Amino acid sequence: MKTDDRIAPGVNNTQRVSFVFDGKSYEGLEGDTLASALLANGVFVVGRSFKLHRPRGILAAGADEPNAIVQLEPGLERSEPDLKATQVELYEGLTASSVNRWPSVDFDVGAALGVLKRFLPAGFYYKTFMWPNWHTFESSIRKAAGLGVAPKNADPDQYDIRHAHCDVLVVGAGPAGLAAADSLSKAAASVILVDENAAVGSSFMWMASDAGRQHSLDWALSQAEAVRARPNVRVLRRTTATGYYDDNTLTLLERVAEHLPIASRAGRVKQRLWIVRAKHVVIATGAHERPIVFGNNDRPGIMLSNAGATYAAHYGVRLGISAIGFTNNDRAYQAFFSTHDGGTPVRGIVDSRATLSDELATACRSRRITLHLGAVVCNASGRKRVKNVEIRAADGKSRIVSCDLLLMSGGWSPAVHLYSQAQGRLRYDPDLAMFRPQADPARERCTVIGSANGTMGAQSAVLEATNAAASIAALLCLKAGAEPVTPKPSDLSDTQYRISPLWRVEGSKASAWVDFQNDVTESDIRLASRENFISVEHLKRYTTMGMASDQGKTSNVNALALLGVATDRTPDQVGTTRFRPPYSPVTIGAFAGHARGDMFIPRRYLAAHDAHLRHHAQILEYGNWMRPAFYRQGSETDEQAWNRETLHVRSKVGVFDGSPLGKIEVKGPDVVDLLNAVYANEFGTLGIGRCRYSVILNEGGGILDDGVISRLSQNHFLVGTSSAGVQRVLEAFEYWRESGKGFRVAIMQASDQWATYAITGPESRRVMQSLPTNIDTSKDAFAHMSFREGHLDGIPCRVARVSFSGEMTFELSVPAHYGRDVFERIIAAGAVPFGVEALMIMRTEKGLMHVGVETEPSTTLQDVGMGALGSKKALPFVGQRAAKRTAMTHESRLQLVGIECVDPSHTIRAGGHLVAGPGTPSEGHLTSCIWSPVLKKCVALALLRAGASRLNQTIKVYDDGKFTEARVVGTCFLDPDGEKLRL
Repeated sequence: MKTDDRIAPGVNNTQRVSFVFDGKSYEGLEGDTLASALLANGVFVVGRSFKLHRPRGILAAGADEPNAIVQLEPGLERSEPDLKATQVELYEGLTASSVNRWPSVDFDVGAALGVLKRFLPAGFYYKTFMWPNWHTFESSIRKAAGLGVAPKNADPDQYDIRHAHCDVLVVGAGPAGLAAADSLSKAAASVILVDENAAVGSSFMWMASDAGRQHSLDWALSQAEAVRARPNVRVLRRTTATGYYDDNTLTLLERVAEHLPIASRAGRVKQRLWIVRAKHVVIATGAHERPIVFGNNDRPGIMLSNAGATYAAHYGVRLGISAIGFTNNDRAYQAFFSTHDGGTPVRGIVDSRATLSDELATACRSRRITLHLGAVVCNASGRKRVKNVEIRAADGKSRIVSCDLLLMSGGWSPAVHLYSQAQGRLRYDPDLAMFRPQADPARERCTVIGSANGTMGAQSAVLEATNAAASIAALLCLKAGAEPVTPKPSDLSDTQYRISPLWRVEGSKASAWVDFQNDVTESDIRLASRENFISVEHLKRYTTMGMASDQGKTSNVNALALLGVATDRTPDQVGTTRFRPPYSPVTIGAFAGHARGDMFIPRRYLAAHDAHLRHHAQILEYGNWMRPAFYRQGSETDEQAWNRETLHVRSKVGVFDGSPLGKIEVKGPDVVDLLNAVYANEFGTLGIGRCRYSVILNEGGGILDDGVISRLSQNHFLVGTSSAGVQRVLEAFEYWRESGKGFRVAIMQASDQWATYAITGPESRRVMQSLPTNIDTSKDAFAHMSFREGHLDGIPCRVARVSFSGEMTFELSVPAHYGRDVFERIIAAGAVPFGVEALMIMRTEKGLMHVGVETEPSTTLQDVGMGALGSKKALPFVGQRAAKRTAMTHESRLQLVGIECVDPSHTIRAGGHLVAGPGTPSEGHLTSCIWSPVLKKCVALALLRAGASRLNQTIKVYDDGKFTEARVVGTCFLDPDGEKLRL
């Protein structure tokens, strides 16, 4: 086991922690990140780039790290991919592995792709894999894709979801965020303060200390402690704000137990997703340091200046014995000095600017740091760690300087991801060479402060935060709070931020990397511009710049600036890409929480479930109901079983469990008015004890649901809906009941109260009459579309003469707790049970519409051949006017038709497209398709463009590369006159 060598104790802790990386054992310190511990152990190659498998080292110290992607606890159920080593807190026994390499990170066979780099430019995959067929290459490409392996059996108890409300959500606990939280909490606002780091105020970790004053980090920690102690403040550490959504709703991912040893996590949540709704949001997310684009700038040992300072000053890591700084701005000097003072000597600083302030020049001389003004680093060499750099002076002369660490800083880019997701606009500030939030008076629910707003000095950021907090308190009508604790000028430095843009160092033949994770180079951007991908959104997709887990944090601004150089545009003319959530990768399990499996949508079981199993039912999930698909006899195949059931029902009698059908009871003096308002039918003329097939439309004129409505008494109706449609119909009732008219109607969802069995077939009356009911089911007493209430051997029951199969049917409903016994009685009376699959065959043979299968949200009554239904009604109803719009009545709309093969021996499948021939566009698609055991052929229902006018035309069905000749016919294939229903 290798023991690390610290310059100082680092992270203020001497407790040693053992861990494993890529199969090798190391030691770090409690409080380390995996990145800092690896650097302390001299491990500089931590990963491979995605496309070319180039060796990559640690570039950053936080969420902006593009290279050090690891798999945590590989091989375990709790394994987690795509984590950044800079954010993984070290714990005893941690095991991690690098990704995207084989067999090891030090020797990766995939690195051979580097030899072929000239043949693998941006967009090569769009051009290369088109011939002979994409599928020829698909398997290999999919194996090469991805970073890490997703766990197969993750425990849903690892994740939790919580909701919270607050007056103000402050994102970021740097100097600005702390000052804002302090001021607002003193004004009695309920505040949630979140920061993605383990300790608030940790944005100060890289700043240099000064023996003559309080360390800025100490100020931040003491301020955080004071804020945390207030009862109206909730502080969430290790929490990343991942997305900003409508109505000031944000998602936060809290890493609850990821920093604990595996053995200590038992029974604890690993991650918690917070859904926070805030009256006001303060974005204090800071800024990301930009790399500089020069030859071989991706070598391990080249890192951002603030990252080097963090590892040296805060973690006490000896990063090397000879470091070089390279910058174009003043702020980087503070990081160089922190690194130097932390024990990693900085021998020289290369500054592309010709002049430097006397203060910084004096500070360099006092540390014996050589200054190279007006110079650039144009190239770096060394494979697994930088060995030397080429410095080119202003006069064009170059010299090679040895070093084992290069700290670079090309400026800072405000972390505007959340602001952009909130639809905030950005503007380019040429003086600061950055995109900043654009002041928008209309945006009164979101405020950006600190370096996220381009305010780079800590003292200035705190002043801005306190002023913003006062404005927010006034906006929210909060009481004036006590004077906030603001740092004295001696506590926080406020160095002037001067910068001279440096987007690309010219003069090197080596590749210059813009996006380290996705292997996008400066030449790729120039190639994209030559091929006219001059929109930043097109550039992003063509080159893959700013994709994956990095989301453009380090690459975005450099890339769009270089696109501007290539197209002779300024950065503000080029613009930025759209930032989309999540800001950093989020485990899908965190979004789901406990809502997995049965906890996602609890499975619902029929009252007669056990009885179905005794009769060998094959149970499948339909919606969230576990229902019999068919009942197998002996060694039958699935198809043989449902064909047998279909033939038996058509010739004799069967029983179908239709309990999931929606049942809504509506009762009250205004019940007829409510039904007339929401349905396309007229209900004042429906007699007591009669049923009516009815259709409800949405407000756009499309079919929402259908079903049979029965009138039980003068002011009492039973509304039948589809199994899937009951909730949306119930919501429509409740919405319109509470509309301006205020209908006096009681509404009750009664689906679960009744078990319903459809006794179906030519002999169904015989079965009904053999059951001990007091209901006369003779032909003269009980006609089709009638409804009766009575008793079955003392059990309350309801019977309706309705059918979804085209056969004579009695729908018998009893209280659910009698369902199993009544189902067995029906079978004992001679009915054979049949399942959903046989019912679907029969309803397709009959041409009966299944809402959601034969319809789309915009499908109208006219489209399905029911135009007369709504046109006969004089009273207004929901969707009536919308359905009359020209777009909803045009003859070229998709309309419901029947389809049958010209050759009866051919088969077709649902989903097949209807086309005129090869190479012609789709004119519609098959919605339902069955093999009819009665008709001995394949028949289908379809939505066809202008279908009503195309009966008897021939058309081709395209499916899976095959064309089948078919004929357009009417929707009803069996008993078109409905004689069976009137038996």
